[in-house]
Amino acid sequence: MRSAGLVPIEPILPSQSGSFHFQSRLGKIPQMSTPKMKARFIEPMLLLKTDQLPESADRLFELKLDGYRAVAFKTGGKVYLRSRNGNDFNGRYPAIVKALASMPDETTIDGEIVALESGRPSFNALQNYGSSIGLLYYYVFDVMIVAGTDVMAQPLTVRRAVLRSHVLSKLGEPIRESPELEASLKDLIRSVKAQGLEGLIAKRRDSRYEAGQRSGAWQKMRVNQGQEFVIAGYTPSPKNFDALVIGYYEGGKLMYAARTRNGFTPSSRAALFKKLKPLEIKECPFANLPEKKAGRWGAGLTADKMTECKWLKPEIVGQFEFVEWTPDGHLRHSRFLGLREGKKPQEVRRNPTGTWGEG
Repeated sequence: MRSAGLVPIEPILPSQSGSFHFQSRLGKIPQMSTPKMKARFIEPMLLLKTDQLPESADRLFELKLDGYRAVAFKTGGKVYLRSRNGNDFNGRYPAIVKALASMPDETTIDGEIVALESGRPSFNALQNYGSSIGLLYYYVFDVMIVAGTDVMAQPLTVRRAVLRSHVLSKLGEPIRESPELEASLKDLIRSVKAQGLEGLIAKRRDSRYEAGQRSGAWQKMRVNQGQEFVIAGYTPSPKNFDALVIGYYEGGKLMYAARTRNGFTPSSRAALFKKLKPLEIKECPFANLPEKKAGRWGAGLTADKMTECKWLKPEIVGQFEFVEWTPDGHLRHSRFLGLREGKKPQEVRRNPTGTWGEG
């Protein structure tokens, strides 16, 4: 454990060893017997949102990865990869499915599909990921059935030991373990903030696997605030756009919140611009514009600055993170994470706590 400086969370992610060793402190591994049941899709155990994680010896900490929750299982010699809702991921992520081929038959595991960009999780990169080989990984953190034996009633520490010795030891890249973070909660929070990561997870070491339940045995905390916003404008650049103009609904009216320049790559800008361009309109859709002054942080949108904007039909919702709400109702240091499919724009409200999602 480090008591000073930043905990090196980022280097933990690209673990290159490819080996996973059983640690005796995690508990006794149950004997694997002749297969008793077929592996199947199991609804994943859910995380309870909290503003403050507990810190005690009976909890282990993991990084909250910004990806897609996925359950993988192998039955009858065939591998299946499913979303948290049971949707088929095999065609979308064939490289991961192929890498799971050596998993023991009649085994079900739980994890997160993550795209790394500059060594860090990027939800935006994940959304724009094609079927080609790239920096895409499946971080595994639990096992529910192993070689035909149901281990969901076993404590988490035992399941993690089983996962290492009976499953991950047989697999290689791009399958990785989501590691336990060995540091104090205070140091971990400081490191997550400094590295711009999403948040932290705390799990009770003695927790059983509660399929589909949000019991509180597993908790999550966002370190950098975030929520959904409606994309209803942009400022142009020579190639596509420089910044997005975003807001939320209040009393049936669309309210301006910020302009966002961060969180894009050249390819993601181009892909998003193709979605934005057909939605252009002449009239500004924001009810609270223009503003009288730019404000202390320069986030205000005055009549003069509005002349630089292109307006859009408010039909696209995106996920954004930010440091805080300013006193005059703007976002400070906002960053685009990705599009939020399935969310109706009219349902987007300002969330003063800056929390979102049920993972």
